[in-house]
Order: sequence, then C-alpha cells, then structure tokens
Amino acid sequence: MLIGSKHDWRSEFKRLEGAYAPSTLKSYFADIEIFESWCLAQGLEPFPAPVPLICRFLEDQAPGKAPSTVRRRLYAIRKTHRLLRMPDPTYDEEINLTFRRIRRAKHGRPKQAKGLTRAYLDAFLAVQPATPWGLRNRAMLSLGYELLTRRSELVALTSDDLEARDDGTLRVIIRRSKADPFGEGRIAFTSRKTASLVRDWLDWRGPHISYLFCPIYQGKALQRSLSATSVKRLVKTSAKKAGLDPDEIDGFSGHSLRVGAAQDLLCAGFDTAAIMRAGGWKSVNILSRYLEQAEHNVWA
Repeated sequence: MLIGSKHDWRSEFKRLEGAYAPSTLKSYFADIEIFESWCLAQGLEPFPAPVPLICRFLEDQAPGKAPSTVRRRLYAIRKTHRLLRMPDPTYDEEINLTFRRIRRAKHGRPKQAKGLTRAYLDAFLAVQPATPWGLRNRAMLSLGYELLTRRSELVALTSDDLEARDDGTLRVIIRRSKADPFGEGRIAFTSRKTASLVRDWLDWRGPHISYLFCPIYQGKALQRSLSATSVKRLVKTSAKKAGLDPDEIDGFSGHSLRVGAAQDLLCAGFDTAAIMRAGGWKSVNILSRYLEQAEHNVWA
C-alpha cells in the first residue's frame, strides 16, 4: 500500500479473481494505481473520492488518450468504491457531463486494425518457410482467419477443441472469449484446406502437447501455449516477408485476421446475421465498425 493511502484496495481486488478475465483485472489494477498515484502526488486521499476530484482526474487524463481509456479508468474507480463498500460517486451528473465533454472533444474515431483479407492471407501463407515454424504459422494464420478469432482465443485453443468431420473439415469450439465470460463457447467451422494445414502441423507437433499451438525450441514442441502477442508478431512478420510497404505493415495487428474475414464475408454476400454467427458478435454496432473499411461496392 502506498504511503498515505488508508484503504487497502489491493486486498479487496483479490475478491474479483475468477469472476473477471485476467486481462480485465490487470486493466482495473493498473488504472487504480494511476488514480492513486495521481491523488497522492497532490497530497489527497484517493478513497473515498469526492465528485470534483474524479472530474479533475478525468480531465487530466484526457489529453492524448482515447475516450475509451478514460472511461475504463472511471469504471475502475467505480468498482473500487464498491469493493471498499463506500458510496459510489461515479454516477453523479457532474461526472457524466465531464466525460461527455471529453468525448466530444475527440473528433477522431477509434483506430481499426487493417483487415487481413483473403488476398493478404494467401500472400502471407506463401512466404512461410518449409520448417516446423512454417507449418505452425500457416495453420495459425488460416485457422485464425476462418474462425474469426481474437488473438487470445486463437492461442487458447487445445487439441480437444477440434473435431474432424466426415467432409474433411473441422468443427471447432471456442470455449472462452471476451464476449463470453462464462465460457459457454461458440462453434465454428473450417474449410478442407485449413483442416489440412492444421493436420500437417499436428502430425509434426505430435499427440503429447495439449495446446493446439505451442512454442518450438531447438526443433522441439514445448508443452505450453503461445502468448497472445505472438499472433500480432506473426501477422507483422508475414506482412514484412510478403514485401508490403511499412505504412501498410503498420496497419496490421493481431486483430486483423478477425477484421479481414468479416470484411470478406460481407463482400461474398453473407448477411449480418450470418457474419455475427460466424464471429460470435453480440452487437450489430460493434460488427459495423469491422465492416467500415470493406472494399464492398453494392452497385457492382
């Protein structure tokens, strides 16, 4: 506990374990540390926080940050007050007005990852080496695209999540995701080509590894999962090997597989319900952001 802070919110945060995703807990923790440090630097106690103090904090955080980041910090302050069983000041109208001013001052839209559409996917698959790493990378890229996975979902897959079908494709269960905190899972399917790439990788990896995709060290598969950042690294490295210019490479991220597949489904004529089903979206508004940059001419 920092000097001068009377309330041990860190201990209370342990109550959240298991109820929220680790990434959510990490964000909450980091945001409250920022709030606490900001308060104590001014000689003020962070909890309980009066409304004017929270407004000043939000205004101070706004420059150079997306409104979503400021909103997340507000939510973290709200959660901490509740954990400490203190009156929650965050619904006060003055805080609402402060946040509205912050949001209206930001005229740009959130940056969307560049879509890794089929043309890019084919180019990225073509530049993978004829090595175990290449087998894994081709399977990861193709599976991530066809399942429309987030990067965390892709690296969390296990061999048990795959089921071979009689037509040569795969049935895959994605057990836990950002939009599925209770692990009900969603079902997705692959093409024969992707199923073949996955089988090639598994034939090399062997049956003794539980994670579908794993690190390779000195030519051997390791019994642990890849990190989520490895997906972003794979996409960026593949783009570079494919000879794309730096500006184009910069637009890609670990989310590009999901964005590009959604855009391709739109261009192929699938309706909103089908695309939402394929990618596990719960909100049409969220899906619409993915489709904004799709090269889709409705008049062609």
